[in-house]
Amino acid sequence: MANGDIPEDANGHCPGTQSDSAGKSDACQGCPNQEACATAPKGPDPDLVVIAERMANVKHKIFVLSGKGGVGKSTFSAQLSFALAAMDFQIGLLDIDICGPSIPKMLGLEGQGIRENNLGWSPVYVDGNIRVISIGFLLPGPDEAVVWRGPRKTGLIKNFLKDVYWNELDFLVVDTPPGTSDEQISIVQFLGATGIDGAIIVTTPQQVSLIDVRKEITFCKNVGVKVLGVVENMSGLCQPLMDFKFMRMTETGEHTDISEWVREYLREKAPVLQNLIACSEVFDSSSGGAEKMCREMDVPFLGKVPLDPQLCKAAEEGRSCFIDNKCQLSAPALKTIIEKLIENNGFSRMLVDSA
Repeated sequence: MANGDIPEDANGHCPGTQSDSAGKSDACQGCPNQEACATAPKGPDPDLVVIAERMANVKHKIFVLSGKGGVGKSTFSAQLSFALAAMDFQIGLLDIDICGPSIPKMLGLEGQGIRENNLGWSPVYVDGNIRVISIGFLLPGPDEAVVWRGPRKTGLIKNFLKDVYWNELDFLVVDTPPGTSDEQISIVQFLGATGIDGAIIVTTPQQVSLIDVRKEITFCKNVGVKVLGVVENMSGLCQPLMDFKFMRMTETGEHTDISEWVREYLREKAPVLQNLIACSEVFDSSSGGAEKMCREMDVPFLGKVPLDPQLCKAAEEGRSCFIDNKCQLSAPALKTIIEKLIENNGFSRMLVDSA
């Protein structure tokens, strides 16, 4: 829209789409929007009132965004939910990635379904204080494709907000698809009047990802959503040296696995090396990565998370990375980021109040 409710391709002297004369005045003759304006319902969307009532018991709303897919946004959303739940917060996790819902798998909820009761749709529960909603719970099978245009996606997101009975929540974490399209615009529109705390943006260090993150930050500023911070994910591959697979390349280009030989050699000849952590830069971060970009765009930088195979495994298995010592490289980094998020935005007061 160019001016409030006036379409960009409208005729001159357009009365506006919400006017009683929309599609009917002399100025509307020949306008490409005439029929749509004449038949569209006028006035405020009554569903926004219902959504506001549903959200009245939700204290904080956080979006998790990314410029590109595959940067670990849903993994971060899942682990953020696990971490906040471990602090005894009541968490809602809303998956609005309509065409690529990953949250059911990352929460260990594959095969679950949404039930209805007299209060509305009931979310799927994890460990008592995480409630999850996703289109993945509505599909007949994991291979089912969602081939929907924007209006149908928008309609389902509205259903998730107005029909789901979340009960009382400390945090509603919204996992979005990558980019700045229908889903992001819709969730901002539907929740704007209810109070959005802000967005966390997940990226990888390389420029091809950061270029789109800059656009994501601009989107947030344009729609009035505070950027709570940027997380640089996959910031170098890190894992214990003895967990690596060692290969030898033959003259013909084939690879031979010599991992056991190397491990045995280290045990016998250099045992002190067995406890080393090996790190390798996967993406080029010579331009300064997300931290430099945050300084340039004046948004908070929350920290870096290494590419940890154990974190990937935790996500695949639908479990928290914080419950054991398997994610010894990524879990501390995530914990520091989440603590920083809580402290920077005043959420720590909730911990004091609930003590």
